[in-house]
Amino acid sequence: MEGVERLKITVIGLGFVGLTAALGFAEKGFEVIGYDIDSARATKIKGGEVPFFEPGLDSALKRTLGGKFTVSSDAEEAAEGADGIFFCVGTPCGADGKSDLSFLFSAIDSVMDVINSECVLAVKSTVPPGTTASEVLPYVRSKGFDGSVAVNPEFLREGYCWEDFTSPDRIVCGCDESDERAAEFLTELYAPFNAPVHFVSPNTAEFIKYLSNSLLASLISFSNEMALIAEATGDVNIAKAFGILHEDKRLSGAGISGYIYPGCGFGGYCLPKDTAALAAHAKAHGFVSRILDGVISLNGDMPRMTAAKIERVAGGKDEKIGILGLSFKPDSDDVRDSPAAKIIACLLEDGFRSIYAYDPIAAEAFHKTYGFEITYCESKEAVCKVCDTVAVVTTWAEFQGIYKLFPEIKICDCRYWLDR
Repeated sequence: MEGVERLKITVIGLGFVGLTAALGFAEKGFEVIGYDIDSARATKIKGGEVPFFEPGLDSALKRTLGGKFTVSSDAEEAAEGADGIFFCVGTPCGADGKSDLSFLFSAIDSVMDVINSECVLAVKSTVPPGTTASEVLPYVRSKGFDGSVAVNPEFLREGYCWEDFTSPDRIVCGCDESDERAAEFLTELYAPFNAPVHFVSPNTAEFIKYLSNSLLASLISFSNEMALIAEATGDVNIAKAFGILHEDKRLSGAGISGYIYPGCGFGGYCLPKDTAALAAHAKAHGFVSRILDGVISLNGDMPRMTAAKIERVAGGKDEKIGILGLSFKPDSDDVRDSPAAKIIACLLEDGFRSIYAYDPIAAEAFHKTYGFEITYCESKEAVCKVCDTVAVVTTWAEFQGIYKLFPEIKICDCRYWLDR
């Protein structure tokens, strides 16, 4: 390897993580070929369209597509001659909480016939601690691959993926101490990023990813439990209390205060599955994760308790209920494990039949994913004009000021967030 321009990188899986990584590596000057088993997604990307909402990726795709970044419709074609292959495929959890690694092994199978021993295989998918050493490495060895296998977890926030990848606060590389090839490759690859690069064991790298997400999930559930205690006590300004908490100099400016705030529970793809997977991993190793189990349990209860709060504000099942916000977080069209879906399911189960919903960009995806028999509106105004009670479930900026715009309706601020 004689410089950035000589490196060829293959990225398998072009979702939030994979496409961001592919475009980020291309932006730094590497030759990158991406592949996704979803041909419709790959075709969109090849045509210059990002198939999901993520600020920064549209312009990055325009800058790199056809230059440093190309999309292949064949996994073997994408992988042939690669110096490194990054696996960025999903690892969903099953009913028992354990990570499903079938997509990862399928992705590995798709390139085994064309790679050589100089190629570094890097697992960017989130996998439980010990997976690479005990499962991935033996698997590729059984396939005849005797080269390097590394772990390179991602730490991306949806809505900030591009910023987080191109200007990371830390980079974690998991490889055996004796694996000079992996260390050399990853050192050269991440040199243009100007961030601390930590080389640790594969187990440690995998653990750090879960350590990070479990902390964030725990902070959210802690905040929700504190809010529930405050509500039970009465006469507590919850928003004010947490705002003053954030002034603590140990928290102020740390960038983590957004997780230390109550709401409807955490959702999305990562936190629910990663907390469940780590709890299942702990149980499989003979340890009962009391704190983590509590975090998961409380989060599972939040939609029901939030629905009950909305029902108390509404006062009757004949009322028309408005739901503002369907994505699991603002500035995203991701509706996976969205708290709004669970809240709506509870309301329908309890007999509320006139439900109206609006989201700035996620309504279509929400309808396709969940198929609820509810009415989708084109604006927050349309919801508020027809409904008796309106619940703000996602903190989209455009929902601020709703108290003043519609003083005649009942509003349930499920996020303790609205200006009054």
